[in-house]
Amino acid sequence: MWHLLFWLYLINATVLATHEVESGYWKEWELFHLPGGLAGFLWMHIPLFFAVLWGVAAIDRRQPAGAVIALVLGVGCLVGFGLHTFFIRRGHPAFTTAVSGLLLKAMGGGALLQVALSAYLLAF
Repeated sequence: MWHLLFWLYLINATVLATHEVESGYWKEWELFHLPGGLAGFLWMHIPLFFAVLWGVAAIDRRQPAGAVIALVLGVGCLVGFGLHTFFIRRGHPAFTTAVSGLLLKAMGGGALLQVALSAYLLAF
């Protein structure tokens, strides 16, 4: 199961990172009224990406912390999917391209699987 979580996590982290690159294009800090503009947005991602990358190593070592990070990342991706869907349905123009929709759907679907698998590994 850890092997499956490793690859699922790696795929989801890649999709999330790609989405975050796109977030710079859409100026996501304005959408969510984040302080600091572009610089604040970039600085915020340093600890986030560190945690995501550390999670890959922890999962590879089959450490419980890896499953916890996978669970947190999965829940975060679900929240992100929900927030973006909310803004799109309210008519906001950001993240409305075909590739944006595909990334968001992949992020949401992958997150569901990741949450389930990481929760299972933490429970057993």
